[in-house]
This record gives sequence, C-alpha cells and structure tokens, in this order.
Amino acid sequence: MQTWADEVFAKIVKKYEKSAALAAEQKVIPYFGESGRWVSSPYDGNSWWTNGFWSGLMWQLYVPTQKEIFKAEALRVEKLLQAELMAFDKLHHDVGFMYLPSSGVHFKLTDDETAKRDLLHAATLLAGRFNPVGYISAWNQNRPGWAIVDCMMNLTLLYQASELTGDPRFANVARIHADTSIREFVRGDGSCNHIVIFDPLTGKALEKPGGQGYEAGSSWSRGQAWGLYGFTLSYLHTKEQRYLETACRIADYFIANIRPDGLTDCDFRQPKEEERIDNIAGACAACGLLELAKQVDAEKAQSYQEAALRMLQALDTLCADWTDDCPGILQKCTASYHNDGAGRHVNIIYGDYYFVEALCKLRGTDVGPWMPIKGE
Repeated sequence: MQTWADEVFAKIVKKYEKSAALAAEQKVIPYFGESGRWVSSPYDGNSWWTNGFWSGLMWQLYVPTQKEIFKAEALRVEKLLQAELMAFDKLHHDVGFMYLPSSGVHFKLTDDETAKRDLLHAATLLAGRFNPVGYISAWNQNRPGWAIVDCMMNLTLLYQASELTGDPRFANVARIHADTSIREFVRGDGSCNHIVIFDPLTGKALEKPGGQGYEAGSSWSRGQAWGLYGFTLSYLHTKEQRYLETACRIADYFIANIRPDGLTDCDFRQPKEEERIDNIAGACAACGLLELAKQVDAEKAQSYQEAALRMLQALDTLCADWTDDCPGILQKCTASYHNDGAGRHVNIIYGDYYFVEALCKLRGTDVGPWMPIKGE
C-alpha cells in the first residue's frame, strides 16, 4: 500500500508542477480541467465554494516536496479568497470548504496571524448562519429553512475557532447542528438525505427533497461521503460517541454500495440503466474511511482500510489522466445528478484534492485541514 501510494503521489507531483504553473499563468482558481487548460468556476467568481480546495491541494503537495511552485500557488489563491471575505455577499455555509484548506492550513504550518484572522472571520460568518431552533442555514437565495448534509464538513471551522479562542460558542453551534443532522438527515439504514427544509420558526422538518441526488428518498453518493467524513470529524473534535456510531453506520452503508469496479455511482439508488459516476464521492469517502479506521476495533478498521484502498486504486487505474490533455487528474467527476452545468463526467478540482489527501494520509504527510489544530 505504501509503495503504491508513493508511486502515484510521485506522478501527481510531476504533473502538478506543470498544472500549478499553468494556473498561475492563466490567473485563475481552477475548477475543472479540459483541453490542456484550466477553467474557473461556472458561478460566483472567486466566491465559488470549491475555490479553497486549490490552495489545499497546493499545500498537500508542498509539505512533502518543499517545491516553491506549490507554496506560491497556495498563497496566490489565499489572497484572492481574503478579498471575498470583504465582499461577503456571495459567501454562505461553505466557508469551511473555502478557508480551512487555504487560510487554515497556512496558519497551521506557519502561525501566520493574518491567516488566523481570516479563519476566525470565516468561522464567525458560519456561526452567524445558525438558527437557534437547531441548524445552520444553507445558501443565500431566500431559503431560511434549508440545511444540507454538506455542512457536516464545514463544522470543523467552528470546532477550530473554539480551539483558537477558548470560546465554546462556536463548538456548541457545531454540536447542535450535528445532533440535528443525526436526527433529520441520517436514515435508519445509514443513508443520508441531501437537503432538509425546516420551519425556521419552530425547527420542525417539513420536507426532504432529493437535492443533487436522483430524487427524494434516494442516496446521492457525495452526500453520503460528506456525512461519513463529517461525522468522523465531529467525533475527532468532540470525542462524543454518538458521532462515531453515526459515522460507522454511514460508512457501512457506503461500502455496501461501492460498484464492483470500485467506483461510485452519482446516486446509489439511481436507475440501473444509466451510468452516472461521481468519483469525488469515492475520493472523499476514502479520506473519511482512513480516519475512521483509526477510531474503531481491528476488524472494522481492516474493513474500512480495504474499502478505501479499493476505491483509490480504482480511481488510479480506471479514471486517472496522466497525459497533458487535461491539467487535472481524476476523471468522471459529477457535480449533480440532474444539473450538468457544474460538470458531468469531467475532471473537477476537489476530486483531485480528495484523491491527493487520501494518498497523503497513506503516506503520513496529510496537512490535516479538517483536523483539530492541536491534534487528537
């Protein structure tokens, strides 16, 4: 496993030295790669929710290699994201995805005070979206009752803010949202809803639409990955047993639905006749499984590690592009089941990010944007 991870990581470094230089030359924050070029986000400019992953990817490559091109790119994009904090109007619940892999990692590695300030600024914005009836509000389009499973990954921003400030309010918000998510998002079989619409005055769950999955009651695979990894992280930050148990339930469900070839369908309950794959889900879930394996008994740990490696090796052998045709690597990434505007079966940057993060976990070099700042 270590030898394989080292070999794949070396190929990634070689390719991304060129790809990072290309992004700097184009002056973009990459969203997906095609025809030898990077393409920026389809919506919201530099406030697009995935833009922090580029900095995170650069830091993951910089730490074990010490190649300056990667550090320079991480810092270039971090400056662009700093400006978005001031603009404010397009930021929402995904500020964790934007600022944990960028400012958060920068602070972890260097104790940079500006990066710390930006991280806490983002945490304050996220905490400000909390509705005291029990959830963090998603998006900005006049949807005060909407919450989504993706937010489980953003809660690390709040846990880290409490670590840095000594103020428990941030972590309390995270716990309340996580507890609501156990009750309303996670089903009995371990599958997850993508969206829950609450009454914003009472907190009562009113509707659970399909969101980016196939339909209501279906099982959008990346939503399962957000839940799997997100509840694992809530456990790592709090040591509350209910979060570990929930993460394991989702993990067992996810593993049971991996395709025979090791890839992941976009929705685990999509029509059998349609091939719609989302490899971001597999890469993210692999990261969660590798962390979860450290917290469970030996039998479960082996199951989780084997499933993670199976998915990662499938990504390498079946869906990695090592040519110059695409500046990115991981193909067959799909943003949403029904809306192809953000990409279907293409290279999307946060697929590359989670693929690299998983490899770094295997190699012992993960920079840990989602982890407790002071270690477990």
